Order: sequence, then C-alpha cells, then structure tokens
Amino acid sequence: MKAALEWQIACGADESILDAPIDRTALPKPEEQPRQAPVLEADPDIDAVAVARNAAAAAIDLATLRAAMESYEHCDLKRGAKQLVFSDGNAGARVMIIGEAPGRDEDIEGRPFVGRAGQLLDLMFSHIGLSRTESDGKNALYIANVLPWRPPQNRDPKPEEMKMMLPFLERHVEFVDPDLIVAMGNHACLALLGQRGITRLRGKWKKALGKPTLPMFHPAYLLRTPEAKRETWADLLSLKERLGA
Repeated sequence: MKAALEWQIACGADESILDAPIDRTALPKPEEQPRQAPVLEADPDIDAVAVARNAAAAAIDLATLRAAMESYEHCDLKRGAKQLVFSDGNAGARVMIIGEAPGRDEDIEGRPFVGRAGQLLDLMFSHIGLSRTESDGKNALYIANVLPWRPPQNRDPKPEEMKMMLPFLERHVEFVDPDLIVAMGNHACLALLGQRGITRLRGKWKKALGKPTLPMFHPAYLLRTPEAKRETWADLLSLKERLGA
C-alpha cells in the first residue's frame, strides 16, 4: 500500500480525499462532456537548441548558468518536474560525474544521485578516496546530469531533450574544468560520446568535451545486477590509476 501511494505521488497526485463522492460508473450527460483542451504545439520557427546554445554562451559562471537553465522554457520536462537539479559536490574537483537525469528522490531534494543509487555511488567512490563532500579538490567529486529535470515516471530521456540541453552541459563542463569525466550509464554515453552500449563501452577510456572520459555502469544498474560490481571495481581502480598518473 505504501509503494502504491508513493507511485501515485510520483505521478503528481496531491490530494487523497474529495469534498464529495464521485460515481465513476455513471456516464456524463451530453452537456457535461468535458471540452477537449487545445493541443499546444512547439513553434516550428524556434530552434530550441540554438536558444539553449545562446543562453549557455551568455553565462559567465556556474551561478549564471544555473539561472539560464532555470529560465529556459523550451524543454517540456520543466513543466512536470518539481525543480531543477543542477549539481552537487565540489566545483573544484578533478573528477566530474555525469549521469542521465534526476529521479524521484533527486527531484524532491534538488540534488543529483541522492536515492539508493546515489548512496551506492558515494560508497563506490569512497573506496578510492573520492567524495562529493570533500573540500580538497584532489579528493573531491562534482556531479551533474545530462538533463536537469526529472522525466515523468523516470522514463528514458528522449534524444531531442538531450540535444537541447547539451549546450548547457558543455558550458557546465567548461566552467568546472575537471581533469577527468565519468559517464554514468548509456544515456550519458550517448550524450557525451554519441555512442551507446554500456556493456561494451565501460572501462575503456574515451574523450568527450576535450576531457578523458571513462564510461561506467550506472549505480541503478548495479542495484539490479550486483554481479556487475566486479567490472565496476576494475573501472574504479582504472580511474584511481589515471588520477595518480
């Protein structure tokens, strides 16, 4: 029952009892038929990617970049999410983790990777001496997502959504200027590398946005497939070695 209630809340239900009972088996009278709401279509004359690119280019630091993302009106995800999830961790970190999109817990709290997957992520990186709460940039993590708003019911990001938000992510990486990037999961790899197939990509160093980039299994995948933790540990050791070098 608790899980069913949480699912309804995640879908947007905010009231459990009405003032009067509703007979849901009764057909409405013809005059009571609800009118169809007009379908709002995107203006074909507006290039959402170009608007994002111009807004990102106008940002001068992380604070103005966040403000530009909050005022961006061309991504429909914004209308269904509770709030923008910008980042977490130390902006002076050598390692920047990029995930795909916020989930329910992240949407509520306003920070990336704070649910069960986020707890596993923190545990994983703690074993190689890295933490999002570390003040020393040498041992710190900085975390962001390709999409800053939660997709409804945690569905996969759509290609057009990632495309329009990519200019903001590129600017984000430019401001943080990490030594290394970790691409968490298929969608992060698709956005950053133009490739998917995380089982094939993981553990192999690539280059994205001018930075050495390591694709890794998403922690949510590891929760479902614990046997893959062995490969992830190898990837973490590879990351530690690269930082040492």
